[in-house]
Amino acid sequence: MLKKVGVTGFFALFMLNAGLMLYFGRETFQVTSNAQQPSRYSYHFVLISEEVDNEYWRLVEKGAEAASGKHNIHLDYWGPKQANNEDQLTFIDKAIASKVDGIMTQGVSSDTFNYLVNKSVQKGIPVITVDTDAPDSVRLAYVGSDNYLAGKLAGETVIKQTSGQQKVGIVTGRFEASNQQLRVKGFKDAVSSVSRIQIAGIGESNITKSGAIQATYELLKNHRDITAFYGTSALDGLGISQVASLYQQKKRPFIIAFDTLPETLTLLNKHKIDATVAQYPFIMGERAVETLFAIKKGAYPGSLQYTKTDIMTNLKGSHP
Repeated sequence: MLKKVGVTGFFALFMLNAGLMLYFGRETFQVTSNAQQPSRYSYHFVLISEEVDNEYWRLVEKGAEAASGKHNIHLDYWGPKQANNEDQLTFIDKAIASKVDGIMTQGVSSDTFNYLVNKSVQKGIPVITVDTDAPDSVRLAYVGSDNYLAGKLAGETVIKQTSGQQKVGIVTGRFEASNQQLRVKGFKDAVSSVSRIQIAGIGESNITKSGAIQATYELLKNHRDITAFYGTSALDGLGISQVASLYQQKKRPFIIAFDTLPETLTLLNKHKIDATVAQYPFIMGERAVETLFAIKKGAYPGSLQYTKTDIMTNLKGSHP
């Protein structure tokens, strides 16, 4: 009798454990299954930046997020930890392999970039460039500043706001970046016909503040007669200003920066810099998503979607 009860009890306990395992296993499977179900978003876009934690690119991301929310788009934001073309190209290839619905990326002047864009488009994934164009690729549109015009506006500002002989030091983000090249070219073309303004030298910041500090220091060490600086990427003006404030001169150099990061605007308001080229990264990101969304819907907004570019100053007369 005891043996029969023991067997019965064991069988009941076994069935209870099996039932619990089946129940919790089912619940676990449902959670995993739900996580793997296709999303209910209209599209899946990816924004690939030049440098993922760069303040400027974070503003582009915020604009892209705002537009994505309006259209129920799932947005991924990827990019190298430090600006690096090869890493950026790897992210583009990853996006293609992930079969996203559209790619927004900073343009890169290289055959590999052109190959990847062509590969993406052939697979039905449209690509648009943001901030920096790659007109030799088959990208469907460019959204961002007219970088040559931005440089030209900077040069015209130096002409208007300075007097007398000027030796200009240029700090640029990356020598290999086409947007930086255009900003330098536009500046040089603007001042080329003004004999009192000459370019003393050019240094590279690698789009970091510490790099801008080092580049500014090297320029001043090699060209002690520099009277003005032009920074072509978002953190250059901050580095230039920091070095200029420590450098012993009768008067600080004229400084024109790039972009409207909060710290740059603070320096402008405190008259630590004289002007900055204002572009609008939030609007850039917003319009990039709108443009890609329109393309997915069968519209074609046009290959060049220039965003606003202007100059902000603390103008108090010309800088001697």
